[in-house]
Amino acid sequence: MGHREDLLEGAKRCLLEKGFVRTTARDIVKESGTNLASIGYHYGSKDALLTQAFVELVQEWGEKFALHQEHEEAPGGSVERFHDVWARMLESFEDFKPVWAASMEIVTQGERVPQLRDLMAKAQIEGRSGLVSMFTGLDEETLDERTVKAVGGFYQALLNGLMVQWLFDPASASTADDLTEGLRRVIEGAAGSRG
Repeated sequence: MGHREDLLEGAKRCLLEKGFVRTTARDIVKESGTNLASIGYHYGSKDALLTQAFVELVQEWGEKFALHQEHEEAPGGSVERFHDVWARMLESFEDFKPVWAASMEIVTQGERVPQLRDLMAKAQIEGRSGLVSMFTGLDEETLDERTVKAVGGFYQALLNGLMVQWLFDPASASTADDLTEGLRRVIEGAAGSRG
């Protein structure tokens, strides 16, 4: 591996151990076996490097999650699929707790670091597309912009809210059963209000 890849791997380890805010450039250099000048040369700044590391950690989670979903039996878009995906996500939260904690830190840094906000905004759009695919079974390449924004945004809002609940107090966080019952009640309420 070259310095660029070493820095990225070192930044990932630092994010998982220390989080976004507490990781220094020196921490990354020590973890990666590189030098301080390499961060600026390859990534522009420590924050840009940590953001890229975070994006890759989330992508790795998505890839691992997708592997477990390949044997999904519930049809895409069904209430059963909704339940099954949330159940698997919740099972994965403990293993990826440092990634979710880092995401909360990153959200709070957006105003301070505009390039971070821009990178995360782009990653957020990509994440929406992946979520639509997970829940519906549709290929990401076939999704139109409106579906990604509306449906992906809906799933992303649920995911972010669940993440906050789970990080704050896993014992009282919503379960897959809670989310599925909530969805059913919302649908029933919306259908009843039309009649």
